[in-house]
Amino acid sequence: MSTDVRVRFAPSPTGPLHIGGVRTALFNYLFAKKHNGTFILRIEDTDQNRYVESAEEYIIEALNWCNIPYDEGPGKEGNCGPYRQSERKNMYRAYAEELVEKDAAYYAFDTAEELAQARASCEATTETFIYNHNNRLNFTNSLTLNPEEVKKRLDRGDEFAVRFKPELKILNMYDEIRKGIEIDTALLDDKVLFKSDGMPTYHLANVVDDHTMKISHVIRGEEWLPSMALHVLLYESFGWDRPKFAHLPLILKPTGKGKLSKRDGDKMGFSVFPLDWKDPQTGEVSTGFREDGFLPEAMVNILAFLGWNPGSDQEIFSLEELVQAFSLAKVNSSGAKYDPEKAKWFQQQWYVHQDDAVVGAAFAKALQEKNIPYGSKDYVSIVAGMVKERAVFTKDLFELAGFFFTAPPNYDEKAVKKSWKEDTNQIMSDVIQVIKGTEDDTAAGLSTAIKGWITSQEMGFGKVMMPLRLALVGSLMGPDVFEIAAMIGKKETISRINTAKEKLG
Repeated sequence: MSTDVRVRFAPSPTGPLHIGGVRTALFNYLFAKKHNGTFILRIEDTDQNRYVESAEEYIIEALNWCNIPYDEGPGKEGNCGPYRQSERKNMYRAYAEELVEKDAAYYAFDTAEELAQARASCEATTETFIYNHNNRLNFTNSLTLNPEEVKKRLDRGDEFAVRFKPELKILNMYDEIRKGIEIDTALLDDKVLFKSDGMPTYHLANVVDDHTMKISHVIRGEEWLPSMALHVLLYESFGWDRPKFAHLPLILKPTGKGKLSKRDGDKMGFSVFPLDWKDPQTGEVSTGFREDGFLPEAMVNILAFLGWNPGSDQEIFSLEELVQAFSLAKVNSSGAKYDPEKAKWFQQQWYVHQDDAVVGAAFAKALQEKNIPYGSKDYVSIVAGMVKERAVFTKDLFELAGFFFTAPPNYDEKAVKKSWKEDTNQIMSDVIQVIKGTEDDTAAGLSTAIKGWITSQEMGFGKVMMPLRLALVGSLMGPDVFEIAAMIGKKETISRINTAKEKLG
């Protein structure tokens, strides 16, 4: 495929970006980069009643955090801008009128009251109201009024809508994921394309923008699949080449039943947004993946596997590897169940692969926020390297390694019962003397001295090692006990042993 590949992510700025939207953006990005194409961000803000001012900034920040920035869009003007539909509204009326001239659309002057009455009449006979070829001649529109009356109404500024007039036929379409689709256009309604307030509806703006922005592939969510027939018919009515369509599967609840929502995340304790979002009206804050501690690499890896499969056992992919492996042919048509535990697994895999210095820097910042002295950044980095394999997020590190910075405030009760016996105080006093007499205070030196003493006393190792660990850590967890002793130093090691003797003896 040539560099003519142009794809777009076209969100509406009505609130925070759901991870389903980020997944759509990611798949567009991967497809564009795979084919040396262009990834475009278009802000579809025709619905001014639902517009939220901070939402566009949120969308851009989320894409940048995920390392999937757009090539053209707001602030990155190309030859096909502007990239906000509200800034393009002057162009849409001409296209709507072109369809009227081609007898593919018509002016409808029906009032809200007339439409409500027609809807009520249908409901009274348990029928579903649909404005289409069956009843369009029963309404006040340019198909039932003479041309002079139509012109008169338009000239005096009567409210109107431009409605599409679908050609009646069996329409054959092709979706890159779902393959062949056939629909009887007689089942379609006469969708409103343009309103008298000068704003187009989604359908007209979407098709016009995709055409004028030279979009080659429309890769979007499954929720737009019912609109595909209308959009294909619009392309045909204009006489334009249609792009290729690909409708991505829904992201489902962890239970597999229904579309994943914010409510599911709130109920089960996970985020469905990439970044924190503060509702400008209520002030309510919804947490995001970033603020929960997820790495952007993990986020991308998580989203890639929601509906796509590489066809191999490999699960950990860098963004560059995803670009090389991605294809629409490997995207599933069935819904993808979101698994919060699998998401944590991806995070843990990426967390472990970080450089110790990077993990250490984040850990040092967390310690600083807790007002805990941490010595040098090198010290924190070494500690981070010792425990990071058991961490999922930076916030886990203090629980895993807090004892490297502060003496244990208390001791695990089960560990005390298991390891601290009547003779333990005397044994620990002897261990202190061994430590004091050891010139080599490295982990290896301490190990050699203490293990040698245990052997000379013909004592079980557990009788010494478990209470020693308990004294230093507060529990029986953690890395090698001699590594811990070497890191905190002889003085602190002896101090903690004496404290444990006082509290537990």
